Amino acid sequence: MTTTNVGADDTPWVDGNALAGPLGEIIGTDLTVAELTCASCRTTRPLAAMRVFDRAPGLVARCPGCQDVVMRVVRTSSHVLVDLRGSLVLSLPAPTA
Repeated sequence: MTTTNVGADDTPWVDGNALAGPLGEIIGTDLTVAELTCASCRTTRPLAAMRVFDRAPGLVARCPGCQDVVMRVVRTSSHVLVDLRGSLVLSLPAPTA
């Protein structure tokens, strides 16, 4: 469930669970358990803890600690573009056999 909040600059955002559906469609796994390490502050947090701004042509995820962009997701008519330049690591649990 996504929750609408108001950040320090009065910009509405939703929690990182808003990324789970669009990313899960292309990666084929539940990403609510994924963790991102912010390239700026080096803090590792669950994807669900990110602040996602969804009022643009795509989704922009920001680190809740330093507010830097850690991920961008944009869907075009033929592709889904995922930009992870603001992240050092995207960590997913290994599948169990």
